[in-house]
Amino acid sequence: MEKEKRSSAAEGEKGFGQFRRICIWESDGEAGDITCDIIDTVRASLLYREGLSEFGEAVLAQKRSRSSPYCFTGEYKKPGQMISKGHKKYDLMLNLQLGIRYSVGRPASMQLRELRASDFDPREKFWTRFPPEGSKVTPPHQSVDFWWKDYCPVVFRHLRKLFAVDTADYMLAICGDDALREMSSPGKSGSFFYLTQDDRFMIKTVKKSEMKVLLRMLRSYYQHVCQYENSLVTKFYGVHCVKPVRFIVMGNLFCSEYRIHRRFDLKGSSHGRTTDKAEEEIDETTTLKDLDLNYVFRLQGPWFQELLRQIDRDCEFLEGEGIMDYSLLVGLHFRDDHPTAKMGLSPFVASPMKMESLHGGGRISESSCPEEFRQDMDLILASRKPLIQLGANMPARAEQFFRTSRSDSYLSSCGGGSTPAYGGGEVYEVILHFGIIDILQDYDISKKLEHAYKSFQADPTSISAVDPKLYSKRFRDFIGRIFVEDM
Repeated sequence: MEKEKRSSAAEGEKGFGQFRRICIWESDGEAGDITCDIIDTVRASLLYREGLSEFGEAVLAQKRSRSSPYCFTGEYKKPGQMISKGHKKYDLMLNLQLGIRYSVGRPASMQLRELRASDFDPREKFWTRFPPEGSKVTPPHQSVDFWWKDYCPVVFRHLRKLFAVDTADYMLAICGDDALREMSSPGKSGSFFYLTQDDRFMIKTVKKSEMKVLLRMLRSYYQHVCQYENSLVTKFYGVHCVKPVRFIVMGNLFCSEYRIHRRFDLKGSSHGRTTDKAEEEIDETTTLKDLDLNYVFRLQGPWFQELLRQIDRDCEFLEGEGIMDYSLLVGLHFRDDHPTAKMGLSPFVASPMKMESLHGGGRISESSCPEEFRQDMDLILASRKPLIQLGANMPARAEQFFRTSRSDSYLSSCGGGSTPAYGGGEVYEVILHFGIIDILQDYDISKKLEHAYKSFQADPTSISAVDPKLYSKRFRDFIGRIFVEDM
């Protein structure tokens, strides 16, 4: 029987996408042999209902109706490269999947006890060796010998529950038969991102300094997201290490039933904040920056007020933790009346619109609003939570202001004032997704030196590297200008 189970485990590592299966390990004490059961999701549901597994209630729980967001599955090329056999990161991906299966799926991980102060200790980490032949606590596998480290696992178990992430969904998405997709980072950090096939989870490689920042502020972070359910800061689900590579598992902001046509990474600074691509090269996978932005987003009154309140709360939290250099990541889904929605054209290319924009007010007449959009919005608004949340699936109006080139930016047109120069641009009905990302950079010596160096080249207030207090104020002021209330 043991030989048969090992064969099944090996088969599960080879194939991707044939069956939705999950591996459950059991160990009869330290002296006992480890066993690995590979079961498909249908059998998992039967086990759950029949009560045939001691810890199956947590791992194999039926999916809660609100725990799994429906991600866009239309036919379009997903960004990133599939990590299939022969890829240089293939072994690393297998090791990551083996480690997360071990950390999340073992019986000891299923006991959700109350948190203790020691659980937040950055030294609360657990080393495990994964030899290919297996050990008393790990299964045999077809990858290389590696060491796995799990940080503050009890805290992240509570965070996954807080964020309504079902354990079975989590394991199937990351550790199932589907390969991860690798994406290079648009930033300067050199980090790599790995996306699950359902787009729900993102795994990012981080520097040791970033990991230390997260572990240092983990208690404050946990308290913050517990207190504010609408917090826009990144949702973290785990911190791990396949020596020497460190990983952080996060939620993907752009996992949505709506296709994301445009994405912006916005800091509120201007020095160097533009994409280096030509306009004709920009597509829906391009991450644009502050100087590329040519929209002002109009939100309904209650959502606008809640956005400003939550931005204040989140920025106060980040400022208190000495964090700077974070961004607001914004994704836009345009309705069918926008050229990008149909043809993938750059939003910098002007096109005729049926809608009328009142100069300075940005109102859209009822007769000009497409009937299908009003019907869709009625359905969305009627369903309320969890379909529409702050930062997720939010209906809005994106008002485009006139510009002669990409250097004629929103920042320059505003002149630093609180009221933007709309210029009677077109108005588009959109669905917005947004959140605060890259929250693991403190104002360390390297950022202080960067600030000093760039201050000789540009206006010190225009560069990203400034102290957390100034960064927070500038970021909040910027958000208050690009988001306005739809009167």
